[in-house]
Amino acid sequence: MDKNNQVSRKARRGCFARFLMLCFALFLIACGASAFFFWDKLVPNREHVEAEFHELEKPVFYKGSYFPVSALGEGEGLKLPLSLVQEWIDPSIIYEQSSDSVIITTKDKVLRFKTSQLSAMMNERPYTLDFPVEKKDEAVYVPIAPLLQLYQIDLRVSEQSGAVILVKQGDSVEWGRMDEKKEIPLRTGAAIRYPIVSEVTPGEQLMIWGEEAGWYKVQQTSGFTGYVSKADVVLDHVEAVPEQEIVAPFIPWKPIGGKINMTWEHVISKNPNTSQITAMPGLNVISPTWFSIADGEGKIRNIADMEYVKWAQDRGYQIWPIFSNGFDPDRTAKALASYDSRMKIIKQLLVFAQMYQLNGFNVDFENVRTTEKENLVQFFREMTPLMHEQNLVVSLDVTPKSNSEMWSLFYDRPALSGIADYMMLMGYDEHWATSPVSGSVGSLPWVEKAVLRLLEEDKVPASKLVLGIPFYTRLWTEEVIDGKTDVSSKALSMETVQSIIKEKQLTPVFSPESGQNYVEYKEDKQLKRIWLEDDTSVKARIELVKKYDLAGVASWRRGFETPNIWGTIEESLQKMP
Repeated sequence: MDKNNQVSRKARRGCFARFLMLCFALFLIACGASAFFFWDKLVPNREHVEAEFHELEKPVFYKGSYFPVSALGEGEGLKLPLSLVQEWIDPSIIYEQSSDSVIITTKDKVLRFKTSQLSAMMNERPYTLDFPVEKKDEAVYVPIAPLLQLYQIDLRVSEQSGAVILVKQGDSVEWGRMDEKKEIPLRTGAAIRYPIVSEVTPGEQLMIWGEEAGWYKVQQTSGFTGYVSKADVVLDHVEAVPEQEIVAPFIPWKPIGGKINMTWEHVISKNPNTSQITAMPGLNVISPTWFSIADGEGKIRNIADMEYVKWAQDRGYQIWPIFSNGFDPDRTAKALASYDSRMKIIKQLLVFAQMYQLNGFNVDFENVRTTEKENLVQFFREMTPLMHEQNLVVSLDVTPKSNSEMWSLFYDRPALSGIADYMMLMGYDEHWATSPVSGSVGSLPWVEKAVLRLLEEDKVPASKLVLGIPFYTRLWTEEVIDGKTDVSSKALSMETVQSIIKEKQLTPVFSPESGQNYVEYKEDKQLKRIWLEDDTSVKARIELVKKYDLAGVASWRRGFETPNIWGTIEESLQKMP
């Protein structure tokens, strides 16, 4: 017999056997798939399981999701976990450990109430609670009465299960009605293979929170949440919970049909002789540096002057004095640390506002640690409603964004711009007094970048942003000593610079890099350099105000300008682009 033929027949038999095995395997797979399909699609799961929230005595739900911490109490004595309130109602509500207090701030109210006490303060007036804040197992619970008063919310409590369903005004709730003829299982997933968590009675109404693979995610009024087939549900109605504006919003002052034109009055100890102040056409807000934190307890240093107030009022100026932190980080940290010290500051400012007939305040906090970032925001949350109650404008100063902790990083610009009426960008000190290199106090590209970062990154509304412009510049001195360039500077007014230019017979040259005029000269082997602040630079800065439709300008500081600058600002602000 031919051995080659024998090998060939054996090979064919082996191939046929493998083919049969493959077919058998495919048959088994098909059978398994069919069985799975049959089991998954046609055989319902009869197992009943407990709801995920079954260990919670009084679960709270919002849009079909439950909170992991139970509510406490019954009826009007119901209390919600503070952590829930912060997550679902208002993240700005805080618990202050040092005073054992819950502090709620809204656009027009400040409510402070201590644990276990029925007496509270709303806008620093007595407010009585029927049920106190409670602490249990280290968790803080807030009574619902003030929440219902201050926020546009509704709490629906199930008589059947005690579950609480939170609804906010402005929400939209879609309701469905079950088949009238049969009871339907509520399953944990969108298929009949999932176990049953509850039974839905014929005709029962359900809240619909979503849709998945032919199933609705629904919730019973008792709180149970799960899935039912779309075929078993008839869409019934949509409940639109209307929003209701409780109080008219505060509208801060602004010039009719124009821009803010503000200047800062630098007062160290003695107020200026107002009879010597030249005319400032176009100016509408003035901000003297009158108030500052005097100590860590919140006492305020006051150097205000009624004669100056009368002079400003006679000229129709709004008066928004500066309130500063004295640029002392330790004093600032202590003064902002508690509600009591913060409120002590606020109450003094309100008294000063009445005493001196002020129109607002300009808050200038600098040289602050980033650890005080949240306390600074809280200070504004507590101050602004009380200021608005007295029709006072609240503005604050911020630096351009940078990685400097004490100069820039402590400002939570998005949060602060949502609270204050105006935000003044201090568009100067690109090159500061002790800068290791010479340069402009605020080159135009640097200023524009700072404006754009606030508008685009921090979402500060252009209608709130005021561009701070410098009336000062620096005379830079560069001297080569032992092969290294030593740099020093001195701040100069516009008038002084013009005197130097005239005395030295200099001709300013426009610098495209800075967008300013520039001069330099040699003196005693030293190079003197000045980036000018003048008509050219002021006009260019105001063009940025018009380009981005900002709220206006604020100049640091009065007395450093040449008299013609006021006409330049007035004309530039009024002139349409």
